[in-house]
Amino acid sequence: MSSLQGRVALVTGAAQGMGVAHARRLAAAGATVAVNDIRASAALDAVAAEIGGLAVPGDVSDPQTCVRIADAVADATGRLDVLVANHAYMTMAPLLEHDEADWWRVIDTNLGGTFHLVQAVLPHMRRLGAGRIVVMSSEWGVIGWPEATAYAASKAGLIALVKTLGRELAPEGIIVNAVAPGVTDTPQLQVDADAAGIDLADMHQRYAQSIPLGRIGSVDEIAAAVQFLADFDMSAVVGQVIACNGGSTRTRA
Repeated sequence: MSSLQGRVALVTGAAQGMGVAHARRLAAAGATVAVNDIRASAALDAVAAEIGGLAVPGDVSDPQTCVRIADAVADATGRLDVLVANHAYMTMAPLLEHDEADWWRVIDTNLGGTFHLVQAVLPHMRRLGAGRIVVMSSEWGVIGWPEATAYAASKAGLIALVKTLGRELAPEGIIVNAVAPGVTDTPQLQVDADAAGIDLADMHQRYAQSIPLGRIGSVDEIAAAVQFLADFDMSAVVGQVIACNGGSTRTRA
């Protein structure tokens, strides 16, 4: 029997892309999955219906909204075992041209939102005496990327957050880790293509040229890493960052 059988997971940013893959994977492993996105939508409701879970929309950059979401999941299901902090907001621009308010929106959503979510779910996990928190960072949080200062900084901050919380929470049986995907086939790549002034297919090909594996990643591959880190039979991996990038950071000079 899967260690996720009977568990309850919350996946943020789950109306499309990686979030949908994470939700499907955890549900297939036996978890009841609550799916979140910034606002209610037919897409979010469809994911919840497909996996037999529930939709809990709300903007995670707001701390009170995070508390409301976590409490709603626990009230509806009786528990909250797993958080997959998958939400993200990204815009790209040269540093001196990046609107300051938008720059901080990226930080407040990606880094601040995860901070608020962890604070919101911790009381529920502590009542259970265990938990799993999986944070989606990025390869760009490790190596940086031109014209992505806010996004890269937010994702680098998440790595430090995970390493610190891994040390802080492991004694309580609450295990915190991160996944740092490389370039992955998600709707977010359209942002990159628009910034580069090329179409999406050319963007895929351009990224693939610099990846030793010869292709960009798939959301199902990233979801497999998330399931591994959410496994309650595995607790020796603590405060770590799993790099799913086809070898790109292993071969950089």
